[in-house]
Amino acid sequence: MTERIYLDHNATMPLRPEARAAMIAAMDLPGNPSSVHAEGRAARAVIERARAQVAAAFGAEGADVVFTSGATEAAALACAGRGLVAAGIEHDAVAAWIDEALTVDRDGAVQVTEPARSALQLANSETGIVQDLPDGLAVCDATQGFGKLPFAFNWSGAQMALISAHKLGGPKGVGALVLRRGLDLAAQLRGGGQEMGRRAGTENVIGIAGFGAAAEAAAEDLADGVWDRVSLLRDKLEKTLAADAKMTISVGKEARRLPNTLCLATPGWKGETQVMQMDLAGVAISAGSACSSGKVRASRVLRAMGFDDDLAASAIRVSLGPQTCEEDVMRFAETWLASERKHRARAA
Repeated sequence: MTERIYLDHNATMPLRPEARAAMIAAMDLPGNPSSVHAEGRAARAVIERARAQVAAAFGAEGADVVFTSGATEAAALACAGRGLVAAGIEHDAVAAWIDEALTVDRDGAVQVTEPARSALQLANSETGIVQDLPDGLAVCDATQGFGKLPFAFNWSGAQMALISAHKLGGPKGVGALVLRRGLDLAAQLRGGGQEMGRRAGTENVIGIAGFGAAAEAAAEDLADGVWDRVSLLRDKLEKTLAADAKMTISVGKEARRLPNTLCLATPGWKGETQVMQMDLAGVAISAGSACSSGKVRASRVLRAMGFDDDLAASAIRVSLGPQTCEEDVMRFAETWLASERKHRARAA
């Protein structure tokens, strides 16, 4: 049986061995991290080590990192009740709390007029397009960019940032809100006063341990040029597909993008159909964000960028990872192009 090819790293990246080892070690700790006895202090030490690891990888201070159940909870904590504005390309977790009042052009660039009242993603999960962050930005969604792009929160000018463990090889179900020192923040979950009074509830020690280890490993990958190699593979795949699939649009090709992301829109060929065809052929890709309870629908990101409904419904996302090799992308190219030729023949 041919081994499957995983090209959906923007949905979730496979668990890093460093994260797995840290989580296994944390499973053996019996103590509650809020307890003052030795067992509790041992659990607390794991959390604080992970907090330092995440902060170092993100260019922040440990005291500025508030652990949450994921970037979605971090978005609610950062955005609720603040009257923020954003563009229509933001992730659903942010869009649920804001007014879509900012404009975005065909190249995916958002025009921010009032940074202190705005939320803006560092990089889009569907297109990979990277934004220039204005100084004083209220909320930066760094979920997709963290670990793939050089970024330091302390130098970004953002007041708050959202990050997630499973996007960089950590476990699912843990993330963080990173905030500027001295910023007032009302807790949404209240109780025991954990996370410096900003997020009550006993911390997920196992998940947090994995998050810290994954963040540290991701920072090492970035420093070692791993994503430069991935970028070359993505570019080779893009050129290979473009040489044969003349009707297909590579969204964001002229913009600065994440090094691993390729968004393709083929008129009249629904993204949902492509995803199913590739899945049957042993390749995992997606048709946009994976955070919609398994729903496949026309991309509102592409619609916000000015693409019509037909093209927005035809988009797929191919996202590579550190372990992706040339054989993987070339096998996908061969498989996808064969399907594209059949689609073209049927449409003729």
